[in-house]
Amino acid sequence: MVEKRSTDQPVKRPSHKLIMVVLFVCAVFAVTVASVHVLTRNPPQTVDRCSLPESKIGQFVNVPSGSFLMGAHRKYLEESKPRRVHVQGFQLQIHEVTNQQFARFVAATGYRTSAERNGGSAVFSPQRATQSGSQYPMSWWRLDKHATWRTPEGKGATLQGRGRYPVVHVSLEDAFAYAKWAKARLPSEVEWEYAATLGLFNRNSPDSGAIGPNGESLANIWDGHFPNQNTRKDGFLRRAPVGCFKATRLGTYDMIGNVWEWTSTTYSRGSFTIKGGSFLCSESYCHRYRTAARQGYEPNFSSEHIGIRIVRDLSTKSNIPPSRE
Repeated sequence: MVEKRSTDQPVKRPSHKLIMVVLFVCAVFAVTVASVHVLTRNPPQTVDRCSLPESKIGQFVNVPSGSFLMGAHRKYLEESKPRRVHVQGFQLQIHEVTNQQFARFVAATGYRTSAERNGGSAVFSPQRATQSGSQYPMSWWRLDKHATWRTPEGKGATLQGRGRYPVVHVSLEDAFAYAKWAKARLPSEVEWEYAATLGLFNRNSPDSGAIGPNGESLANIWDGHFPNQNTRKDGFLRRAPVGCFKATRLGTYDMIGNVWEWTSTTYSRGSFTIKGGSFLCSESYCHRYRTAARQGYEPNFSSEHIGIRIVRDLSTKSNIPPSRE
């Protein structure tokens, strides 16, 4: 026989204290959801743990006229033979072109990069590099159809919090277009190497743009045995925000390491010169974090380790950032 509950028994009601606890939890949950919604709609421009302050973004430094020994401490066959060169003075942007700067250019012009028009860009694959070893460098890279300046690592990547990182996945064509809009131009190889040489702390040491006298990191390069180990001694595995390392004697940042930089100088038939090395250069393999180092790529090529730096003639006023119109 099943015992029936009496309908006359009084119903227990939750206590006033319990009601208050439930209301408090709901309120906290609502505030949290609202905060996430606001951050999603209005993402912060930068949350870099290091970088140049906004006041320095877009500044130029005067590079005085002078002469220097181009191709000093030559190591690889593609590098220029040492020769003395005279250079007319010019202005150099103190940092690599950032994502914020390039975004303003795109917003103003509607420009689409080579990677966006041609189906992607080259992305470095640490797994492939480790598996294939240093004998097959082309196998370290993959063409990612989703990789563009907006999505540096491919599908799912964003620029949120990386406004002051160097723009990448930009071809020489893209670099020329940006420079023209910014009322500037790309440096020649001679200009680039001259400015980088003036900035060295010790011109007798070819590595002094990346490694200090006490072994301290002066640039974002590959620390350790490439491609198997990166100790991150410099604090970064891939790209770093502009200006995270000590300024050169000239007052510029990241001339060496971080990302290669396009120049307007022909490398060989159908290709142009890039300078400076990148976060993938190491002493054990690509010892190209030196002022004399050079590589060449086709004008429509882009990757996650090539960026832009611009120059202006001295007739242009100093420290005027690119137009934001």
